[in-house]
Amino acid sequence: MGEAIYSQNVLLPAGLRPATLEIKDGKIAAIHPEQRLSGALDLGTLVLMPGLIDSHVHINEPGRTDWEGMLTATRAAAAGGITTLVDMPLNSLPVTTTAANFQEKLQSVKGKLQVNCGFWGGIVPENADQMEPLLEAGVLGIKAFLCHSGIDEFPNVTEGDLRKGMPAIARAGVPLLVHAELVADHPHINQSKAQPHSYAAWLASRPNSWEDEAIGLMIRLCHETGARTHIVHLASASALPMLRTARAAGLPLTVETCPHYLWFFAENIPDGQPVYKCAPPIREKSQRDALREALKSGELDFVVTDHSPAPAEIKNLDTGNLAEAWGGIASVQFSLPITWTILREMGMQVEDLAKLMSGNIARFLNLGHQKGALQVGQDADLVAWDPEEAFILQKEMIEYRHPISPYLGSKLFGTVHKTWVNGKLVYDEGVFPNPGSGEIILRQKS
Repeated sequence: MGEAIYSQNVLLPAGLRPATLEIKDGKIAAIHPEQRLSGALDLGTLVLMPGLIDSHVHINEPGRTDWEGMLTATRAAAAGGITTLVDMPLNSLPVTTTAANFQEKLQSVKGKLQVNCGFWGGIVPENADQMEPLLEAGVLGIKAFLCHSGIDEFPNVTEGDLRKGMPAIARAGVPLLVHAELVADHPHINQSKAQPHSYAAWLASRPNSWEDEAIGLMIRLCHETGARTHIVHLASASALPMLRTARAAGLPLTVETCPHYLWFFAENIPDGQPVYKCAPPIREKSQRDALREALKSGELDFVVTDHSPAPAEIKNLDTGNLAEAWGGIASVQFSLPITWTILREMGMQVEDLAKLMSGNIARFLNLGHQKGALQVGQDADLVAWDPEEAFILQKEMIEYRHPISPYLGSKLFGTVHKTWVNGKLVYDEGVFPNPGSGEIILRQKS
């Protein structure tokens, strides 16, 4: 027998119950419901469930590791009960838009992974011929921007660019992830420049109509090409009816949102605080509440962070200039307690959290056969946590590179105690044993 782990609250497919898991060679070798085996590590009442998966993070390696980097990002993930990340193709240098660039990224991350990590490739103008090489090299799917990404090396695509690249994506059966904002003229487009410290001006400069128009375009292209199409970080609840209709018609559309769109709302965001700046922007309370309801009803497939870190100087924390600040919210370490605090408030259960932050994402990544559930033969990626234990988020707790967060001072429920990756304990009550236990995840060709 390998290692054995017992808890009174193990989240099995049939629900929470006492059980012992046997771990061998990085896999779940056996499950003993209602039994506590002699010699098993006893977790008491802690919930033991599949490790979380975050398929939307910006780790910035290689090239901008002063922003983050694999060592700090995966350490923070481990502390947050996340056992698998998928890194976005931009913000690093070079960007992951060619197979050669992807190989450079793979070389740069070796030996640095505290948790598992897969990678997205990117579609930009004039690289449609790179879709097949990128997918053959092992990226899990392709990311596109319909507006400026903020990084000149990763320009946005047009409808024509997508029409060139989507057939290869459709043939591979992988998702096309889309930052869905289509820039259009409107009366408030320059308002943020005129009032650079005003949050209301920033919000007005990126209206939800931009999201809605972009999502409408992607629904049409999804229908025409049959490519799996995924809308990242949905902030506009007014897009939900068209998404509902498209999904009811059987289109292969999926949708994610992020903790910050479910927690904050514009009316409560102070001026001169770029720590809240992201794109799309955090919208009004009515939008937030509608997204929460969509999450509860199953209209949103999962919750991921869009962890987008940056040094304080380019966040303009000293000047409060929202218009010129780098946008992005870093939260990878705390996505479990933030999201659980929201779900708990909404009357949802631990099972819902596991589905929204692990099981559904594993299936989205075509990894459902090995991750996202506690079943014999699955990877032993596990988190042990206490849903009732609360804490106040303090700067000193942050493990990612720059201790910047709009959640500082918030009371959060759900303390992570231990995390296992591939059967190895990588986080244990503030200690990080077994460094380098994460593995690179490449697309498995069918």
